[in-house]
Amino acid sequence: MKVSFSAPAKVILSGEHAVVYGKPALVSSLDLRLKTTILKGEGESLENLNVVEKVVEEYLRKNKIPFKKQSYRVKIDSQIPIGRGLGSSASFSVASVASFLKFLTGKNFSKEVVNNLAYRVEKHFHGRPSGIDNSASCFGGLIFYRREFEFLKVISRLNFKIPKNIENKLYLVDTGKPVESTREMVEKVGRLLNEKPKETRLIFSEVERVTKQMVVAIVKEDLNFFAKAVKRNEELLEELGVVSKFALKKLLPLKESGVFKITGAGGEKGPVGFVLYVDLKGKGKEVLEKTGFSYFKFKFDDKGLLEEK
Repeated sequence: MKVSFSAPAKVILSGEHAVVYGKPALVSSLDLRLKTTILKGEGESLENLNVVEKVVEEYLRKNKIPFKKQSYRVKIDSQIPIGRGLGSSASFSVASVASFLKFLTGKNFSKEVVNNLAYRVEKHFHGRPSGIDNSASCFGGLIFYRREFEFLKVISRLNFKIPKNIENKLYLVDTGKPVESTREMVEKVGRLLNEKPKETRLIFSEVERVTKQMVVAIVKEDLNFFAKAVKRNEELLEELGVVSKFALKKLLPLKESGVFKITGAGGEKGPVGFVLYVDLKGKGKEVLEKTGFSYFKFKFDDKGLLEEK
C-alpha cells in the first residue's frame, strides 16, 4: 500500500503577527510543494510524524471511524526551504495528516477535516500558531483569514487570483534562516503588547487597514496601490521590532527599484527568512544581485492539497 499527498508553500502578503490577535491576514499559496508518501513496511520513526499520527488517531477514535494500525515507512520530498517563513512546517502538517488519514482508513477526508487536524499538529510545533499557514497550504489560492476565537476561524478562499501585472513584478528573496524561531518572535510581540498595549494595538489596527487595501489593489489590478500597501506593511513590522538591522542594511539596494516586506515571523538579530520584493522599475535582477541573497520569481498556486498518484 502506498499513499501520497502534497501541499504547497505559502507567503503572507499582509498581516503577520497582527493575525495572532484577531486581525485579518492575506495569504497566497506558492508553487513550491512538499510531498509526504507513506508505504507499508518497517521504517525509522520520526518525532514529528509521531505527533501527526497521534493527532489523526485521536480524531478517528473520537469520531468512531474504523482504522487499521500497521507498520509503515515515510518519505518526505520538499521543494520548500525550511525555516524561512514560507510555511514548510504547515505544508508538512497538511500533507502528512492527509496521508495518515488515508493510510489508516483507506478513505479521503475533506480539506476542512485535514486543515483542522493540521492546525492541531502545528500547535505542537509552534505553541500558538494563527492557523493561517496550514489554511493556505490546505486550500490553496488567495486566503483572507481571521481568527475570532480559538474555536472560530473565518477562512475565506477568494475567488480571484493575483493578476499577472502584479505577479510578474514579484520576487522572493532569501535572507537566510532566522536565529529565532517563529514561537520566539510571536512571544516577543506578545511582550510588546503587554508593555505597550495601546501603541501595539494601534499598529495591529493599521495592519488591518493595509491588509484590506492590498485586497482592493489585487481586485483592481493596481500595481502601485499594491506596492504602497507592501511598503506600509513593512514599516509597521519594523515598528513591532521583528525586522533586524542586519536585514534592513543588506536589503537597502532593493529600494532603488521597488519596495519590500518580510513574509513571516521575522528575526531580531540576523536573517529574517524570505522577503517579498516588488520590482517597480524593472531593475529587479540588477539590484537583487547587489544584496548577495538568492532569490526566485513569485509563482502563484491555486490548487492546495493534492493527492499524488
